[in-house]
Amino acid sequence: MIELARNEKERAVVVGLAMHGAAKREVAEYLDELTLLADTAGAIVLHRILQERDRIDPAFYIGKGKVEQLAQLVEDDNISLVIFDDDLSPAQVRNLESAVKRKIIDRSGLILDIFATRAKTNEARTQVELAQLQYLLPRLTRQWTHLSKQFGGIGTKGPGETQIETDRRMIRERISTLKKKLEKISRQRETQRKLRKEMTSVALVGYTNVGKSTLLNILSDANVFVENRLFATLDTTTRTVALSSSAAILLSDTVGFIRKLPHHLIASFKSTLKEVVEADLLLHVVDVCHPQFEEQMQVVTTTLEEMGAAAKPTLYVFNKIDMLADRHILLDLHQRYSPAVFVSAFRGINILGLKETLLGMIRRSFYTVTFSLPQNDYKTLSMLHDLIEISDKQYENGTVLVKARINEKMFDHLQQLLNSAGAVILETKKPAT
Repeated sequence: MIELARNEKERAVVVGLAMHGAAKREVAEYLDELTLLADTAGAIVLHRILQERDRIDPAFYIGKGKVEQLAQLVEDDNISLVIFDDDLSPAQVRNLESAVKRKIIDRSGLILDIFATRAKTNEARTQVELAQLQYLLPRLTRQWTHLSKQFGGIGTKGPGETQIETDRRMIRERISTLKKKLEKISRQRETQRKLRKEMTSVALVGYTNVGKSTLLNILSDANVFVENRLFATLDTTTRTVALSSSAAILLSDTVGFIRKLPHHLIASFKSTLKEVVEADLLLHVVDVCHPQFEEQMQVVTTTLEEMGAAAKPTLYVFNKIDMLADRHILLDLHQRYSPAVFVSAFRGINILGLKETLLGMIRRSFYTVTFSLPQNDYKTLSMLHDLIEISDKQYENGTVLVKARINEKMFDHLQQLLNSAGAVILETKKPAT
C-alpha cells in the first residue's frame, strides 16, 4: 500500500446533508465537528459541502448533480479524500468512488481511523481492531481494495492494511478470535474490580474534549496524556483520589462520547465502558464554553441510557469557567442542574469545592457506628484512623468510646476488625434510602 508521509496532511472535503426539515445551522455545526475530527486524523479540510434534500439518494447519498460538482472540485483542487458526515452504505461508497475517483469515507470510518491511531494498550487496540473489522466486513469489495491501495492514508489504517484482501470467512474468524480475547480481558478486569470492591468507584463521563483527563490529572496527579483534540485518550485510567484524611475513591477516566458514535464501537468498547456501568457515581464533565454544550450533554445522557447507566447518581461538573465571557449563565445552570459544581480543571479553580461536593454525595451512603474498645489497643486505633471518619472520641474507665462514619462497602471489614479486637458495637445507623 502506498502510505503518505506522516507529516503530510491529506487534502479533504467534508459533505453533509440537511433533510426532513433539519436546520442548516445544525448540520453546519455537525460539519464543524467533522472538520475537527478530520484534523485529529491528520487531514486538512479545504471545502465544506452542505446540500438540502427531501430524502437521501439511495445511489449516491447526495444528489447526482452535487456528485458531479464534487468530482470537479476534487479534481481542480487536488483533493484526495471526501468525508461524509453520515454512514454510507457499501453501494453508496462504491458509486461515489466510481464517480469522484477519490477515496470516500464516512463519519464512522473516520472515528475508527482516529481510534486506530490513538489506541495504546493491548485492550484498546483489540477493541479498535474488532470495531474496524465489523465496519469493513460489508465493505469488502474489489473496487474498495483497489482504491485503498491507490490512496492509502486516512481510513485505511490498522487491520484494513492486512485484512482487506482476505475473504469474508477469514474476517469472521478474526472477529471471533478478537471477541474471545476481549472476553478474557473483561474477566481480568472483573477480577481487578473485585479486589477493589470496598472502595467507592467514580467514573468521569462526558463529550470528547471537555477536559476529563485534565480533571483526572489535577485530582490524582495521574499524568494522563492531554491534548486539545477530539479523542486525545482512549485507554481507561483509574487512580485513587483522597477526598479527606480517611475517605478515598477510585476515579476512572473513560473514552469521550460524540454525536453519531457508531453502535458497534460502543459494543466493542464494552469491557472499557463497564467502568461506567459499574461505577457508584458519575462525574458528568461539561465544556460550559462550547456553544452547543447542552446538546453535547444530551448526547452523553442518551449514550448512558443505551449502556444502562443513566439512573446512576450523577454530579455535573461544568468545566472551563475561566474562559466564560459572561458568568451569569452559571446561576441559571445551578438552578437547572443539581447537584452541580463549576470549575476550571486547567487552572485549578474550585477543585476543593468539587472534592467537598463529591465527598458530601458519597457520605450519603455512609454508615454511622458507635463502638467502644480498650484505650491501650493502639494498633487497632491506628488501623481505624485509616478506615473510618471519626467524628467523636471519649475516654473513660480505660476504654475509648468512638463515633464514626464509614463507607457502606467497608462496613463488613470494620465489623471483622472490631470483633477480632474484642470491641463492642453499641449502635449502627444505616444510610438513609
